[in-house]
Amino acid sequence: MTMFSTSSQVKGVRLPWSGLLALSCAAFTAVMTELLPAGLLPAMAPPLGVAESRIGFLVTAYAAASFAAAVPVTAALRGLPRRLVLSGALLGFAVSNALVALSSSYPLTFAARLLAGAMGGTLWAMLAGYAARMVPAERRGRAIAVVLAGITLALSLGVPAGTALAGAVGWRAAFGTLAALAVLLVGWVRLSVPAFPGEPAHARVPLTRVARRPGIRPVLSVTLFLLLGHQVMYTYIAPFAAQVGYGRTGLLLAVFGTATVAGIWLTGVLIDRWPRRTLLVALALFAGVLPVLGLGAGAHALLVGAVAVWGMAFGGAPTLIQTALVDASGPADADVATSLQTTVYNAGIAAGSLTGGVALDSLGVGALPWTALAPAVLALATVTAGRRYAFPAVRRGGAPEAGPSAEPGAVAVPCAAGDHVVRRSVRDGERL
Repeated sequence: MTMFSTSSQVKGVRLPWSGLLALSCAAFTAVMTELLPAGLLPAMAPPLGVAESRIGFLVTAYAAASFAAAVPVTAALRGLPRRLVLSGALLGFAVSNALVALSSSYPLTFAARLLAGAMGGTLWAMLAGYAARMVPAERRGRAIAVVLAGITLALSLGVPAGTALAGAVGWRAAFGTLAALAVLLVGWVRLSVPAFPGEPAHARVPLTRVARRPGIRPVLSVTLFLLLGHQVMYTYIAPFAAQVGYGRTGLLLAVFGTATVAGIWLTGVLIDRWPRRTLLVALALFAGVLPVLGLGAGAHALLVGAVAVWGMAFGGAPTLIQTALVDASGPADADVATSLQTTVYNAGIAAGSLTGGVALDSLGVGALPWTALAPAVLALATVTAGRRYAFPAVRRGGAPEAGPSAEPGAVAVPCAAGDHVVRRSVRDGERL
């Protein structure tokens, strides 16, 4: 096992690009599978003999199954070889999308979407931990950023392109294409992604013990607060824009999607050097944008600019939070920790959409930014307070943040955590 004692020693180490890009394409496939029906409601409803709202439930079914399956399925499969589980999840996507492409029965289509959701919950619990195990600890943040870039690309480019493809060749062909791509991706994974073993029964840390580790609960709390605040605004961006006289919702979403690409690129550059500072800035920008939307959205240039800043801040935040979670759990237990985060993530989406809907109905469109502000501030406060374990300036498994914020009493010493020999902070008087 090789120990990387300083950041400078790993600057020349190449990332395993082929394997990381295969994982990024897996993330892309999952998001495309989840969201594609949302853009195809009018086309899918008549052949399946249901109202458009019932097609919308196909997205709900995916999210519900992902929420329900992430923790139990991940726990049940911990003993199996990791690449086998990853390949199985991708084949599950292929089967689900093929069934949707061929089915003329709404119940069968709904069941196929439940299968896809279960595969999604399993996949999301694996990706960050897999990336972390493929690189030295000091490159962990960038590797995770590469993998999660697949989410951003799917949202900003993939879903619009998939909708356009469905308009050109039919929605069944679009789902059939997704199925074929998932099968091809299995081959890429087999060639490029390392075959990590599963955990033997005697070595498995119980899920409850992982959840009780210092830092895990604050990271999960930030995940919940961020998604809740984000979804309050994002779910209802169309009525908000219409209320302030800006009727081009599609352009706003395009601005947001493009900005998320910039945000995740910038995060990839900064995350391994300044993870705490970068997350604090991202959350502060998100919180700061909301009063601007609440007070100045009537000025359309200000509205578009605020949405761009929001997109850039949100684009990088999930990568920063997930990297903090892997640092807190250690790569060996990252699948379990990330399965908990997958559940919390989906809970935040559901809670944010519900909270925004209640605010919209009871207080009006103008209340949305102020409703989103409270969880945004809570997320920022949690990161600010979590300096010791959850969001430290001196990362567990990485280098101290550059600059004067690195604690003068901290030194780096080797200690085992997961699959790497990493470093942890030893403050004056702290026992090893």
